[in-house]
Amino acid sequence: MLTQTIDTRHGTANQHSFSNGNCLPYTGVPFGMNYFAAQTTDQKGSWWFHPEDRIFQGYRITHQPSPWMGDFSYLTLTPVSGNITETSLFHTQSGYRPEDSEFRPTHLSINQLRYQIQSKLVPSMYGGIMDIDYQQTNNGFLVTLPGRYSYKALDEHTLALEIINFADCEDPDFTFYVVLSFDSAFELAEKNGSGEHGAILLSFHTQKQIVRMGTSFISPAQALLNLEREKTQTYDDYLENSRQLWHELLTRIEIEHHDQEQIATFYHNFYRLFLFPQTFYERDENDQAIHYDTLNKKVRPGVLYTNNGFWDTYKTVYPLFSLIAQDKYEEMLEGFLNSYHETGFLPKWLSPDERNLMPGTLIDAVIADAAVKNIRPDLMPPFLEAMKTAATTQSEDPNYGRQGTLDYLKYGYVPSNYHESVNHTLDYAYSDFCISQVAKTLGKDDDQAYYSKQALNYRSIFNPEFGFMVAKDKDGQFINDFLDIRWGRDYAEGSAWQSSFAVYQDFRGLIQQFGGANAFESKLIELCNQKPIFDVGGYGFEIHEMTEMAAVEFGQLAISNQPSFHYPFLFSYIGKPEMAQPLLKQLMTQTFHASTMGYPGDEDNGSMSGWYLFNSLGFYPVTPGTEEYVLGIPLFDKAALHLSNGETLTLTSSPNHPQQQFVEQIYRNEEAYTKLFLKHSDIMKGGTLHFDLGIVPHPRTYAKEDYPFSLSN
Repeated sequence: MLTQTIDTRHGTANQHSFSNGNCLPYTGVPFGMNYFAAQTTDQKGSWWFHPEDRIFQGYRITHQPSPWMGDFSYLTLTPVSGNITETSLFHTQSGYRPEDSEFRPTHLSINQLRYQIQSKLVPSMYGGIMDIDYQQTNNGFLVTLPGRYSYKALDEHTLALEIINFADCEDPDFTFYVVLSFDSAFELAEKNGSGEHGAILLSFHTQKQIVRMGTSFISPAQALLNLEREKTQTYDDYLENSRQLWHELLTRIEIEHHDQEQIATFYHNFYRLFLFPQTFYERDENDQAIHYDTLNKKVRPGVLYTNNGFWDTYKTVYPLFSLIAQDKYEEMLEGFLNSYHETGFLPKWLSPDERNLMPGTLIDAVIADAAVKNIRPDLMPPFLEAMKTAATTQSEDPNYGRQGTLDYLKYGYVPSNYHESVNHTLDYAYSDFCISQVAKTLGKDDDQAYYSKQALNYRSIFNPEFGFMVAKDKDGQFINDFLDIRWGRDYAEGSAWQSSFAVYQDFRGLIQQFGGANAFESKLIELCNQKPIFDVGGYGFEIHEMTEMAAVEFGQLAISNQPSFHYPFLFSYIGKPEMAQPLLKQLMTQTFHASTMGYPGDEDNGSMSGWYLFNSLGFYPVTPGTEEYVLGIPLFDKAALHLSNGETLTLTSSPNHPQQQFVEQIYRNEEAYTKLFLKHSDIMKGGTLHFDLGIVPHPRTYAKEDYPFSLSN
């Protein structure tokens, strides 16, 4: 069973100043409404778990998509024994041996050394079960409730909780409902109560306790209903159900390779792909989907998803779903459209509702990629209107839509008086291209023509003097204090080096702006072959992304963050993929591995895992919304992709050793393949793709039709 080979602590050795993934060790069903994790400290804010800590404070129910976002609707459950005089986590925490514990996608197992309590936890979509073995006769169960809370003992076996805590939310009273059902009766000093930042201690005298959980964002009755639906299940039933859910997803790509460590790295990343976005809807008594609308404070029909930053995930997560998880992709799109109907704008960063982080409205790429791949065509007419709303309307609430929308429409760029104006301009131009692509699928010729023209707005901020995208003021003048390595101010989480190549829709046009392929090649070489230096500039201090870029010697190619994800593939647009192939292989093998320090930077809701997964298979979606994947170099000897339509694509490579760093020849269904990209429709036909690998590069001349998509001819 693959889940037994995956340790959820992959990428969890982090602190605020340096990220090895900024992951949390999530146990839960795929796309679960809740996740569970061991909490090792309550003294470090969002960094409440570290794999080297040897303290266990309890099982945390969590909805934290990233430490930078914070948690919401969280609480901690801790088995205890003996005479508990104070109910703080500090006074009840226990030592544990991380090396003797189980951290699996399907279950957690912890032995609390202080109490000699062995406990196991298995989640379900809306609840879970704990199996607790005590050694003493005076035993208890501590529920720690940060934030506002209330509780009520419904009987001597059932405790109902309500808790209100979040990093941010449209509803100041956004409530999480939990029902705990105990097989053995408990005692409670006060049968009901309320307060803020407190704890509840339940006592019992049995040495065996089974605790079932039901949770809801809808109501106490819905939490009871979610619990009631699972009341006949045993611990083994929960575990088997969880294993089957994970097994069904994790076997959609099967890997064969001579290096077992690299196989482990693949499946650790693959598990991360299926965590986000999280389910944010439930099933009522008639089994109909319902969800809580936090903006309008109403329960509404339909599905909803949360905990996703589209600035990160559009690049890799949804393109992978389009290949192997179209069923979930289809439902997620329905949820994102529900978000639009309820707020008036498509979401950008949901946790649990709009948080307005990062530039652009990159959900546009998620929609366009679905449109060109014929995924949920029935939703595309309302999606087109939603995309156009963001492109033409300035929201009165700055949380929603684009920033500087009207100025962008007026000047053709976002002026420098807006923070991160360069990235906003480039992202809006790409989003405009995505709008044109959706319009094309719907036969909306006028919209397609207009937004295709808007997609060329990147040209307005290209400064040929420096060969970078440079901020402009409202008078059309470039800023006069340009510095190529200065981070922040005009750029998002990077400098001009990390931001100037975000022209996904028109790399051929960008090459023309540089003066041709030779000049562009020289710029890429300079990007890669310089030191990873930076100026703290607009931040005034060193942010962790700077530290992470400087920690590895890949020049200004900051693989630690999403803006650099596509950089190696820029060589394909000048017909020199051989210049990228060793770079890709080194990035995969040197900056990713199966350990608690397994990532070169923030993993970000599956986006960095998706980068590794795609590249290890030998192709990458440089421009979502075009149906194309640019070819790279595979890492594995063999991979079988079991596609959503029932077909299988089998990828092989040989000879495949560290010294084979170049692609000699590609064969598609045993015929020589000369294009630099694959089309989604061809992949979905299945068949075979073989890479002959070599020790030295084999430059070629490519025909015009062999190059990947660009708006410019």
